[in-house]
Amino acid sequence: MELTEIRLLLDGAMVVLIWMVQRIVYPIFLYCEKKHLISWHKIYSGRLAVIVMPLMLGQLIISIIQLLSAINLNSTTYALFVWLLWGITCTVFVPLHSKIANGNSTLETLKKLIKRNWIRTILWSVLLIITLLQKLFL
Repeated sequence: MELTEIRLLLDGAMVVLIWMVQRIVYPIFLYCEKKHLISWHKIYSGRLAVIVMPLMLGQLIISIIQLLSAINLNSTTYALFVWLLWGITCTVFVPLHSKIANGNSTLETLKKLIKRNWIRTILWSVLLIITLLQKLFL
């Protein structure tokens, strides 16, 4: 399997995952009582991390391999998107999830999580489109 095919699989998996989280999982948080939310969030985040981390690490590794192979528009664009997604995840979403896990979240925190996650949903979707176009035309 070529690197571009692996990239396509990883990007596609992340898009399916992020859309499910955005449209199904995060909105459910709004309907959970606080004590149930804390319990559910612990289960959810642990289980989801087992899926998300290999996918995100795979994207990161591919971005580095591509840059080491050739610095061009394709490799640079991919790296920028992947690194931006990592940055947003670490600086915005890890703290929001920590608030939920620690029982310090409010309804406003949950709404912020949903609203801000649209950024990642759009970025991962655009990244998949870029990967598809590059696979088809390069």
